[in-house]
Amino acid sequence: MSWPRRIALALAVLLVVPVVAGAVALRVNYAGDIAEGTTTRGKDAVWLGHAWVDGRKKDADVDAFAARIRGSGIRDLYVHAGPLEHDGSLPADRYPRARWLIDAVHRKIPGIRVQAWLGDELASEGPDGLKLPDSGTRAAVVRSTAQILDAGFDGVHFDLEPLHSGDGDYLSLLDDLRELTRARKVPLSVAAHQIDPLPALHAVRGGLTGHPKWWSQKFFGQVARRVDQIAVMSYDTGIPLESLYGGYVAQQTALALEVTPEDTDLLMGLPFFHEDDIGHWENAETVAAAIRGTRLGLGRTDRDRERFGVALYVDFAAEEADWQAYRKDWGEHGYSAP
Repeated sequence: MSWPRRIALALAVLLVVPVVAGAVALRVNYAGDIAEGTTTRGKDAVWLGHAWVDGRKKDADVDAFAARIRGSGIRDLYVHAGPLEHDGSLPADRYPRARWLIDAVHRKIPGIRVQAWLGDELASEGPDGLKLPDSGTRAAVVRSTAQILDAGFDGVHFDLEPLHSGDGDYLSLLDDLRELTRARKVPLSVAAHQIDPLPALHAVRGGLTGHPKWWSQKFFGQVARRVDQIAVMSYDTGIPLESLYGGYVAQQTALALEVTPEDTDLLMGLPFFHEDDIGHWENAETVAAAIRGTRLGLGRTDRDRERFGVALYVDFAAEEADWQAYRKDWGEHGYSAP
């Protein structure tokens, strides 16, 4: 065999072997028995679209939604009330029907918290977007949070992307936000990137593509210690097989549990949406696989943890089968799934 062919073969082996080994590891991670008691703790959440605060939804919609979630483990609604402007401000005309929604939910579904879902694209991978290094912008985000809480929301949930691992400006923003939310006695919640499935993978991918995707486990823990609730966006993985995706969610659950404080709610995201693209395979990223992976990871790592749940993304893309799988596989509040 010629030297060029030998080199090509060696490179092929170097690329293929780790991929195969990783796939085998994920498949093994998806195997095994589910531990008893790894069902809802009544601390689940669901992301809701902007239609709930801009006038498109009516009383009948609230009635139907109340019927759908009643008796489930859902406690928090993340209602899209943004996005923020790139300077951190929040125009009040973005949520004209917020007060109506909050009052209707409190009246018809007692015990449910309505959190304002705020976010924006960050200027972390290009010139446009919200600039976290700017102290004035961070101060504006805090003012916008006070503004949205004045509108009556029970808490605030942030989703800022793409957020790179180790971002100290983000940690500084969370410190300032926590001071405000503690004074208001409301929860501070965030959506979180996935954790490195292999050590330092975010740095390797970032160096190759400019888009790190994952967070280090250390940074995830730093974020989790600064908030009351952290929801892992455990979807859009690009994994093409259901068993491998479920094994990946089991791994993500375990990694997140290891560094999330006991007094912080940890939620694992469920894919309540249906599309096929490079980041999401509909037949692989199923609700059933995500729940099984979540239960396996919980049972192996911290099966008695109370401040734990799942977060459903997203209401306007969900199908009836998604809701049925959530009820059947994760259980109802006070009920253990068989």
